[in-house]
Amino acid sequence: MTDEHQPAALVENMLLIRREDFDELLDRAAERRAERVLAHLGLENGHAAKDIRELRDLLQAWRDARRTAWQTAVKVITTGILAALLVGAAIKLKLMGGAS
Repeated sequence: MTDEHQPAALVENMLLIRREDFDELLDRAAERRAERVLAHLGLENGHAAKDIRELRDLLQAWRDARRTAWQTAVKVITTGILAALLVGAAIKLKLMGGAS
């Protein structure tokens, strides 16, 4: 490759640069791309971390609400079935003035 003090050189249509320069170039390119992605998502104003935290909190609240709704539905159905069984047993045992 190239010497530590030698600048980048073009040799047979190939750019020869030091490993450190190449790593720095990759880091800058990755950072710029990340900034563009955040801008595309509307999170470029420096509040991205806060916005993402709020989105995660909102998603967690939605999951909690959905889980609670399912639990409530199961409790209501279970209570209804048990009530129907009790009413049926009471009628069968003629405790509620059923047919003679």
